[in-house]
Amino acid sequence: MNYIDVFLEALSAERGRSKKTLESYSSDLHHADEILPNGLMGATANDIQQYLSNLPDRASSIARHASALRGFYKFLMLEKIITENPTANLELPKRTRTLPKFLSVDEIELLISSAGDTKNSTRLRAMLELVYASGLRVSELCELPMTANLGDKLLIHGKGAKERIVPMHERAQNALHKWLEIRGDNPSKYIFPSNGKTGHITRDGFFKILKKCAVLAGIEPTRVSPHVLRHSFASHLLAGGANLRAIQTMLGHEDISTTQIYTHVLPEKLKETMRAHHPLGHMGDK
Repeated sequence: MNYIDVFLEALSAERGRSKKTLESYSSDLHHADEILPNGLMGATANDIQQYLSNLPDRASSIARHASALRGFYKFLMLEKIITENPTANLELPKRTRTLPKFLSVDEIELLISSAGDTKNSTRLRAMLELVYASGLRVSELCELPMTANLGDKLLIHGKGAKERIVPMHERAQNALHKWLEIRGDNPSKYIFPSNGKTGHITRDGFFKILKKCAVLAGIEPTRVSPHVLRHSFASHLLAGGANLRAIQTMLGHEDISTTQIYTHVLPEKLKETMRAHHPLGHMGDK
């Protein structure tokens, strides 16, 4: 029996995981099954640990593989297919984690301002304002349905079909309102419709327009991407004193450890915050 397929079917039915997640899990598990000396069903804890250690040095990839393996073996334990979980005490290999890249507040302002010099500028400005105001993933932004607009906030369907509500500040609200006025009675269900087969502006389409904005703003295009805008949103909130848990919720991170990467991005700013607000922050000055 192919237990990988059985696990994926159960995952899809019981937890409503996204198609992309299921495809990633399938790819990772089949890869592990081929590489492990005795396959997944005969793997020991040492086999799994060695397998992860030999994966390419990318923290996100290793974490994803580990998550797939943990989920697979937990499922087999619950179904009483195996009696010992080889991932029970699994330790992820220590890797150098790449810090997220972000733009300064002034650069963000320049980028948004440059939208006024491009075709479909009202739509583009609304998209830029929404990403920076709410920290949306590019797929969430491009696929925003009309039903997501709740006035001063957005209802987002993120990874794993999980819902979250993210606020919009007044400037973002105004930018979206202006675009919706121009959009008019377009029958599309999407806020940012297109005539392409997807029915909405694509990730690649937004990416290309964003690069043009960077050039117009005088910013090196290689420094600008949809994900950099999302990182900028989180980094600037943290620098402004926002609660890490609140940022985690707005970004839609399942694990707080994913959000904690931003605490390493602005060390000097955080040191200033500590000195200013911690009760013992000035002790070193004496």
